[in-house]
Formats: sequence, structure tokens, C-alpha cells
Amino acid sequence: MTTKFRTLDDANVSGKRVLVRVDLNVPMENGRVTDATRLTRIAPTVLELADKAAKVILLAHFGRPKGRDAKDSLKPVAEALAKVLGRPVKFADDCIGDAAEQAVNALKGGEILCLENTRFHKAEEKNEPAFVEALAKLGDLYVNDAFSAAHRAHASTEGLAHKLPAYAGRTMQAELEALSKALDTPQRPVAAIVGGAKISTKLDLLGNLLAKVDTLIIGGAMANTFWLALGKPVGKSLVERDLLQTAREIMTKAKATGREIVLPVDVVVAQKFEAHAPSRAVPVDAVGDDDMILDIGPRSIEHVVSVLARTKTLVWNGPFGAFEIEPFDTGTVSVAEAAAELTAAGRLVTVAGGGDTVAALNAAGAADRFSYVSTAGGAFLEWMEGKALPGVEALRAK
Repeated sequence: MTTKFRTLDDANVSGKRVLVRVDLNVPMENGRVTDATRLTRIAPTVLELADKAAKVILLAHFGRPKGRDAKDSLKPVAEALAKVLGRPVKFADDCIGDAAEQAVNALKGGEILCLENTRFHKAEEKNEPAFVEALAKLGDLYVNDAFSAAHRAHASTEGLAHKLPAYAGRTMQAELEALSKALDTPQRPVAAIVGGAKISTKLDLLGNLLAKVDTLIIGGAMANTFWLALGKPVGKSLVERDLLQTAREIMTKAKATGREIVLPVDVVVAQKFEAHAPSRAVPVDAVGDDDMILDIGPRSIEHVVSVLARTKTLVWNGPFGAFEIEPFDTGTVSVAEAAAELTAAGRLVTVAGGGDTVAALNAAGAADRFSYVSTAGGAFLEWMEGKALPGVEALRAK
């Protein structure tokens, strides 16, 4: 795996200007960073380069500005990053042109500079050659440490990799190694948990996973569509009626290829979707006309946990129920806890990703016991769907 991508092990960075594409797209409120997860993720790469006497120049986008906009400046993020790194981070108020060039020229080996939001320039998202040239002028080497932006072919995520010697940063390397271990060269048997509300947003994912995993565990509201396709009652639950035929086709394909599909055997229902609404667990055959399915039941949890006990690799995307609201988080939390324990015991490799999934695993207090948790929503999904990611492809050793 590591042979396929150039990493920092292959780069001589001392005294060089190193352009590092990072993910600084962090949640902010009133000019303060409210969650520094992405900043702590990039720290190892930035510190390693600085310690090797590189001139570290950070490139990143923030938000979706339509041109220059003070509220989308990276300046407060650079200040928060300095605290995480325990080092000064200089700031230039543009990412190309005089301001950027002067700031880069003033850098000494081991110093860190953050350039202003690349998306202040429309040319960034269009991957325009002249903009790529203007960025490339600032560096000798290019390091991409932003897997979360690797599914986009932008100037700073893909264009630069063709202009300068290009390497994967440590976060990118860890992500690529974890994902390829889970899907390309996994220890078998492999199971995937796919949850969430809609089959429609995960059709490509289900198709790709069916070809790669031994067991597909379906949770969340998407399970309702499968049950309705099998003629079971779903009451007032969220369901995609126009995808019943698709659900049947997925089940037929699974049977034909010897893949196991695990659906809930019992569910937790309520008549209102609100916290602590009166709820009860019922077998899937016994859902009433006014019931809404909001989680999997205790027998389903036991069944899923027994599947995990005979599994070696687990890929997880999407919760089992409406985990944001108690008590409908029980299914997700219980399975997360079991998966974390199996991982800690060395019996299971667990790779999870996607915004809801990360939030659910954090809520369950299980995220830090998983083998790898990806913070890269869209890129993680596209990788799981089997799509080539432009920012990753550009790093392959030629």
C-alpha cells in the first residue's frame, strides 16, 4: 500500500518551501473555533515538517465564499492552530500574489505560515492553470494532508500535485492505509454497517459494498424500505416507496452472490418523534399503523453483536436509529460499544466515517477505541463507493 503513494518518508524537505494542503474547515461561532478535531489531526504533519527545517506553507479553504469575505478569513483559524501546535503560525492575507510571495520569502526553515482562504479566488474550484501556476510559484514541494477535500479536483487539492513533486502527509497516509486495509486487502470475514435515512443517497455505496463484504448490516430508516419491500408493516415510518424494487434487487443480488444481509428482527416504535416519547420494542411483524420505527430493538442489537463477534473487519457508515434523541440512540450506542470492545481486544479492525457516524460514535464514547475514524464525510463515502478520488490519484507514485 505505502509503495503506491509517495509519503514524507520519500521527501527531503530541509530548507525547502513546502506547500501543505490541509483541512482547516472547522466549525466556528463568533470568531472562535468550537471543535479543533481537524486541527489536531494535521498537527503531526505540520510539526514533522517544521522539525525537519522545512518552510511550512499551509493552504486551505474555509466555507463557501463568493469572493473575498471577512467572515470566511482563515486568520482566526490560524491563531487557533498556533495554540494546538504550540508554535507561532504567521499569516498572509492572500494565497497568491505579492502578499503571499513576501510572506513566503521572509520564512526561515522551521517556521509555519498560513495563507488566506484559497476559495477567495473563483479559479481555485475551477482548477485554472494560471491559478495553479501562481500557487506553485510559492513552493518547491507539495504535500496533501487533506483527505476530506480529495474528492474535489481543485487547484490546491489536485492541480498542484501535477506541478510540484507531490507527497501524502501523515494524516492522508493514515487514512489511505486504514481504508485500503478495510476494503482492498481486508482480513475476512468483512461486515459493513450501512445506516441512515435514505437508500437513494447510498445506492452506489450498497452496490460497491455488496461486491466486497461478506455481510451487509442495514440499519436506520433505510431498513424500513427493505422491510416494506418484503411485505412487512412499517406504519408511519420514514420509507422510500419509489425504491422498493431497488431494495428487492439488492436482496436478490446478495442471495445470488452468497452475501448475507442482516436486517433488524425487532424495532423500537413510538407515535411521536420527540425525546422520551413513550416507546416500546416490537417484532418487525407487529408494527402498528400509527407507529414510527425509530431504532432497532434488543434482539436486533444482540444479533448484530453476534455477527460482529464472528467478523474480522468492520466498515461503518450511518447510525441504527434516530440517535440524536434519547432513547432512540440505544441501538447505535450498544453496537458501537460492542465494536469498540472487540477492537480493544484485538479481535476486530473497525473503520468508520461520515458526519452522522462520527457524531454517533463520539456520543457513545467509542470513537477513540475504533481502529480508524474518518472525519472526511464526502471523500470517505466516495472511497467506499469505489470511486477514484482526484486528490488521491494525483499522489500515486508514477
